[in-house]
Amino acid sequence: MTLKTRFTELVGIEYPIVQGGMMWVGRAELAAAVSNAGGLGILTALTQPSPDALRAEIERCRKMTGKPFGVNLTILPSVNPPPYAEYRKAIIDSGIKVVETAGHNPREHIEDFKSHGIKVVHKCTAVRHALSAERLGVDAISIDGFECAGHPGEDDIPGLILIPAAADKVKIPMIASGGFGDGRGLVAALALGAEGINMGTRFCATVEAPIHDKVKQLLVANDERGTNLIFRSLKNTARVGKNSVSDKVVELLKKPEAKFEDVAHLVKGAQGRVALETGDVDAGLIWAGQVQGLIHDIPTCAELISRIVNEARTIIGKRLPGFLA
Repeated sequence: MTLKTRFTELVGIEYPIVQGGMMWVGRAELAAAVSNAGGLGILTALTQPSPDALRAEIERCRKMTGKPFGVNLTILPSVNPPPYAEYRKAIIDSGIKVVETAGHNPREHIEDFKSHGIKVVHKCTAVRHALSAERLGVDAISIDGFECAGHPGEDDIPGLILIPAAADKVKIPMIASGGFGDGRGLVAALALGAEGINMGTRFCATVEAPIHDKVKQLLVANDERGTNLIFRSLKNTARVGKNSVSDKVVELLKKPEAKFEDVAHLVKGAQGRVALETGDVDAGLIWAGQVQGLIHDIPTCAELISRIVNEARTIIGKRLPGFLA
């Protein structure tokens, strides 16, 4: 039995569970496994070193699944930005039907994707940003609470408030991100007004996630306190897993005169990739959210999604009706 929401209808999936786009992690193995299990897998465009490499990864994913999957395109401010227009063209030319956008000034990307009939899900961290994206014509919103891994914005609003606050104003389908890892979270998100959940950290701790087992074991071992908030003083807050590197970044940026240049050598993306691929968990930043406190094993994606769906059905069908006198 499927779990039907406006979001599952929009993107053609069985269950309202999305694997978020994650740098170095959103590869074909993981995306295909999530899609095959009834969710929506997402490839991360900028994980691939070139637009042609992205085309090849999309084709590799197609050989692994006949079900819908999407591509994440995150637009970040940079002195030397990647060729976003070329990545966008690779996505369009490859016949992708769903794109997750995130980051700054997505208008040109959204307009181009929409003109080619692609469904756009925009990831944002504030109600005002969600409304702006809705006005730009996106098809769905992924609203990201303060619990999330990555950049939660500067408002510090947790999902328990942010999700219903957005649901009160956003008319298009909305999925909830940040802090989700089990059936309880899915039911809570639906009760708060979302039409599905987006999981990143939880999907990192699965068999198919293309990262080292030592990193997966770290996610299992950590609890809900196992994160650091970095770049706060720079107004670019990011939540990452707690390790010696992120501890050092926090320490250095406590100084009133601290600048990004003081920690640049510690936070290079290439060093994070080394950590994920070699299992040296102190080689660089490991992006992870507070949901680590709910991660106790490393299942396959099929096992995880089945568990979440069955737990959600039990809560909806048996536990909650029991409270009605």
